[in-house]
Amino acid sequence: MATTEERRAGSGGAGLRLCRVVGVPVLLSPSWWLGAVLIVLLYTPLVRGLLPHAGIWASAFVAAAFTVFLAGSVLLHELGHCLVALRLGLPVRRVRLFLLGGISEIARSPPTAFREGLIAAAGPVVSLVLAGFTGIGWFALQPHGAVWLLVAQTCVANLAVGVFNLLPGLPLDGGRMLRAVTWRLTADRHRGTVAGALGAVVVALGLLGWAVGGALGDAPGRWLRLAVCALMAWFVLAGAYSEYTAGRGERWPSGAVLADLLRPVLQLPAESPVGDALSAAAGRGVVLVRADGVAVGLLDQSRAAQLAATSPGEPAERASEEVLPETVLLRDESPEQVLHRLRTVSAEQLLVVDSEGRPCGVLRRTAVRDAARRYGPQS
Repeated sequence: MATTEERRAGSGGAGLRLCRVVGVPVLLSPSWWLGAVLIVLLYTPLVRGLLPHAGIWASAFVAAAFTVFLAGSVLLHELGHCLVALRLGLPVRRVRLFLLGGISEIARSPPTAFREGLIAAAGPVVSLVLAGFTGIGWFALQPHGAVWLLVAQTCVANLAVGVFNLLPGLPLDGGRMLRAVTWRLTADRHRGTVAGALGAVVVALGLLGWAVGGALGDAPGRWLRLAVCALMAWFVLAGAYSEYTAGRGERWPSGAVLADLLRPVLQLPAESPVGDALSAAAGRGVVLVRADGVAVGLLDQSRAAQLAATSPGEPAERASEEVLPETVLLRDESPEQVLHRLRTVSAEQLLVVDSEGRPCGVLRRTAVRDAARRYGPQS
């Protein structure tokens, strides 16, 4: 499961769209194909050993079928996160399957510790339930057939996915559950992120220790174990660092008030040419206003630059973030209220208004994060 801060830290990527499930696009990352090839190559000799009468091509077919079953299991794990998130009112951008598993990209961070824990727990629960059902099939089927082997290996794979994801380190689900518990106890989500990041270090060291111990002890498949564990340790540490870095922006900068972080605001007609709007911005936030005076969007300057490069005469509204009730802040809101709003919306910038509803500035999410890094978080 990936939340807003992970996507801002660079978890995006292209992929082949497979389908939509409950309205959520499912993408297959290019790295998944590499993983599939590796699984087929490594699993085919194992199938030949367990099914002596199977030829090389039959064994490869069983290995390929297991790869598809594994992808389906990972997808169901991620859909567990998605369904709970959607049930709690959090939109899901997409699901991606990639080399090391899957990611559910939830558009907003959960607003409470309880909801974060609930969403995080949903994936491992689905995997363990799947392991239970396939385990029943494992013991019910006649041993030593191809179907029996596929069911048995799918059971083991789901059990491994469920247990591994319960390890208490970010970005694993167990790390998110640890963050939720720490957040609930301390009323500080960032402290929960720190706890999850420290847990990731413990998990990574445990993986590497187990792999190195197997290599030194001449365990079967020791080099494969070492390679897989090193890859997983890297994944855990990189994901934890990404979340920790992004999470630092969740703490209010020491000594700052909201007015210190605002960009000056400029109002322009929504139909203004995007090239002219970009030139007029000059580092200010741009509110795009309809003829009736209603603010319809905030100019997204990166999108505006892309659009202006090819079609400078297009209306600026085409390169804007929509102004919604949840993306409007009052000038006198407290730091805690501002941080809560930043956690619960996915917009990169928020419109700040005075008590009479007049625009008085634009708050960019990066302004809070950069100021917190510069001056340190408020204690």
